[in-house]
Amino acid sequence: MTTIRFGTDGWRDIIADGFTVENVRIVAQAIASYTKEIGQQEQPVLVGHDTRFLGRRFAKEVAAVLTANDIRTYLVNEAAPTPAVAFGVKHFAASGAIMITASHNPPEYNGIKYIPEYAGPATPAITQRLEEWITETCETKSVRAISLAEAKARKLLQVIVLRPHYEAHLRRMINMDVLQNSSLSVVVDAMHGAGMGYVSSFLSEAGVKNVGIREVPDAAFGGDLPEPNDKHLQLLKKEVVERQASLGLANDGDADRFGVVDRFGQYITPNEALVLLTYHLRKNRGLTGRIVRTVATTHLLDRMATHYGLELVETPVGFKYIGEEMRKGDVLIGGEESGGASILGHIPEKDGVLINLLLAEMCAYENKGIDQILRDVYEQFGELFHTRLDMKLPEKDQWVQQMIAKPPALIGPYQVLEIQRVDGVKLLLEEGHWVLIRPSGTEPLVRIYCEATNATALQKLQDAIHEWFLEINV
Repeated sequence: MTTIRFGTDGWRDIIADGFTVENVRIVAQAIASYTKEIGQQEQPVLVGHDTRFLGRRFAKEVAAVLTANDIRTYLVNEAAPTPAVAFGVKHFAASGAIMITASHNPPEYNGIKYIPEYAGPATPAITQRLEEWITETCETKSVRAISLAEAKARKLLQVIVLRPHYEAHLRRMINMDVLQNSSLSVVVDAMHGAGMGYVSSFLSEAGVKNVGIREVPDAAFGGDLPEPNDKHLQLLKKEVVERQASLGLANDGDADRFGVVDRFGQYITPNEALVLLTYHLRKNRGLTGRIVRTVATTHLLDRMATHYGLELVETPVGFKYIGEEMRKGDVLIGGEESGGASILGHIPEKDGVLINLLLAEMCAYENKGIDQILRDVYEQFGELFHTRLDMKLPEKDQWVQQMIAKPPALIGPYQVLEIQRVDGVKLLLEEGHWVLIRPSGTEPLVRIYCEATNATALQKLQDAIHEWFLEINV
C-alpha cells in the first residue's frame, strides 16, 4: 500500500496508483474514527467532489464508509467548489467535510481534503492524528462499508443541494447594487473545474455583461493544468483582448484559488491582487481589522498596514495558518502569494469565487480598470517587485537546513540585516529587499522567493541565487 500522507492541503496521489478505492476507504475510516474520538459523531459530515476523474465514485465510497460507522452523511448533489463545501460545514452545523479534490494538480491526480467543524483547513495537529488513525486502520484492517441503499434506508445518507445556500451567503458578502450600476464586461474562465457557472451566473444576476469559457466539466482539463497562473491563462488573456473586456477572472480545479487578467490581457499576480483588495476594503468599504499574510507574500501589505494603522501578522506558508488567525477574529484580509485569500465575515478558508467577485466589485466602485487602480496604489504606497524561483535540488532538505544554520551575510551586493526562521529561512536585506528560502513539501525543489524595491535590485538577487546553484552543479 502507498504511504498516505497529508501535505500542505490534504492527501494527493495519482489515480489508480496511490489514489485507489481501497486507500480512499482507509482514509474515510480514519476520519470516521477521528470524528468519534472527538465526540462529534452525532453531527453530520459533508462529502463533496470536484470535476476530476471518478470524483463522484470516490465521494460515494467515502459515504459508504461514514454511514457504516453510523455517521450521518450529506452527499453534495453535484461537483462543487471546496469553499462552497467548507461553507456548508457551518451552514449545516456539520462536524466537518471530506472533499474529493486534487485542487490545481495535473489531471492524473485526485485527493482528499479534510475540513473540520470550523470550516477551514485542518491544522497540523489534526492531520497528524488522522495519519495515526490511517496507520491503525491499515494494521487492524478495520474498514467498514455498507451499500448506499442501506445507508438511505437507515436514514444515514442524504443527498443535499448546497449551491443556493452558498450563493445566498455570497450575496451578503458582495455589493450587488454597485455591480448592477457598473459598465463592466468580464470574461470568466472556470478552467473546466468545479467553479464552472458560479462567478458567471452571479455576475449575470447582477446585470454585469460577461461570458464564461471552459465552463464544461472535463476530467482532463482540456489537456492543460487547472492552475490560474500566468502560464495557464493564455486562453483567458486572448478572450479578454479580443472581446475588449474590462477584466478576466479565473479559478483553479476546485475554485479555492483565483486568477486575474487586466483589460490588456496582462496577468495580475496574487500579490498584486491582495494589495488591491486591501485597498478596496479600506477605501471603498471602510472596513478595518488585522492583515494576515504568509512569509512568502508581499511586504507592500506591511506598508499598507502601517499607513492604515492596522496590525500585520506573518504566518508560515499554508492557508491553514492564515485560517487559524481568522478563527481568532478581526481579520480584514488573509492571503498568500499562491492565490488563496479570504476576508472579514467569511469562512476561514481560501475562496477563489468570492475573491473574483470582490475584484469585479472593486472595479465597479472605482469605475477604472485593474491596471489603473494598481497604478493608484503604487502612487500612494510605492511599488515592490517580486518573483519565485523553483530550483531543482534532490538533497533539498539538507541544503535548506545548512542555509538555515549558516545563512550568507550577503546576497549579491546586499547585506543581510536580519534573519527570520518562521518557515525556512527569510533574509531581510538592506534597502528593503528580502529573500525567502524553503523546500517544496511535494517535489525535489527549493523554492526561493525574492522581493525588491526596484527591478534592477530584483535581477541582482536572482543572479546571485542562480550562482549558488551553479556552484553545486545543479
